[in-house]
Amino acid sequence: MVIECKHVWNYLSDYLDDSLSPEIKELVQRHLEHCEICSAILDSTRNIVVLTADDRVFELPIGYSERLHARLAQEIESNEARTRKDSGD
Repeated sequence: MVIECKHVWNYLSDYLDDSLSPEIKELVQRHLEHCEICSAILDSTRNIVVLTADDRVFELPIGYSERLHARLAQEIESNEARTRKDSGD
């Protein structure tokens, strides 16, 4: 039996948790051996799990929050202006 990417994506969390049945696990592993896209998604998902489990705290540079908020406000205004221009307002 062959499974498609969309099925593999549904199994990735359980695959990482090692909670799939042996049959499904084997199907997923066979698919991952030949599918670069699903392998990349698995690696990305694994990285996200590792990063979110990391309890270290990193100090943000001084002024980072203010610069971030200013940049977001600028982008929102720019997008709103484009939308108004595109709609003819």
